[in-house]
Amino acid sequence: MDRRAVYGPRDGTVLSQQSQHRSDEILYDIDEVLQAKCADVYRFRTRRGSVEGFTVAVKAIIEHISHVHITPDTPHLTVVQYARAVALLLLGGTMCPDSSGNLVSLLYLAKLEDIVAARNYSWGSAVLAFLYHELCNASEKGKAAIGGALQLVQIWAWSRIIPLCPGLGAPRVHMGQHQIDNNRVLPGAPYGAMWNCEHTFTRTVRTTVRVIRDILDEMQYDQFIWQPYDMESNVIMAYAGDFNPSYGDQYVP
Repeated sequence: MDRRAVYGPRDGTVLSQQSQHRSDEILYDIDEVLQAKCADVYRFRTRRGSVEGFTVAVKAIIEHISHVHITPDTPHLTVVQYARAVALLLLGGTMCPDSSGNLVSLLYLAKLEDIVAARNYSWGSAVLAFLYHELCNASEKGKAAIGGALQLVQIWAWSRIIPLCPGLGAPRVHMGQHQIDNNRVLPGAPYGAMWNCEHTFTRTVRTTVRVIRDILDEMQYDQFIWQPYDMESNVIMAYAGDFNPSYGDQYVP
């Protein structure tokens, strides 16, 4: 390495754009710090006992957003705080849920303070990384619970493992683009929406874990679809380009 070419950290925002030093969270009572952070970033105070071990109860977030009513006259700050709370619930409940099923990590607070910068994060990559981590942990002996976006695992299995794929009826969701007006077009539904239809299991197994394990153990080469991505899919390409023009310029939070 030529040290003359190294002038500083690759991402200088780690050092230069911190509003305050994080030592406060170490020196003081962490519960009190997190309570204050929730009040400042999301404009709600959690009840005693709802914040514990860097997590907040899902019920506390739902109770908060259920009492907030957004109208055209709502102040911008209130709208942003509401959006942060919904994003926190989405992250902890759907995108990166832990194995508890009712707690959301407050480590996402720092990533949602700047709501404009949050849109530049590669959340999809973060969701996959979290899911892979949970899958690795669940494979250890003695583990009985798993977190992560398991709906992605289910969609992947149905798309690739033929003996597990159910029969599909007519889709309930339109997969094509939606023309709003002459200047605005909504992208097509996500790939997983194609499974939002009536399923039949006359030729495949449904929920018996023991039978599913036997099928996986005895699966033949031609019973798996060896195709990572369908690059001719209009759905996939729309999300890689038209729907996300900054594709390739994002970074993992």
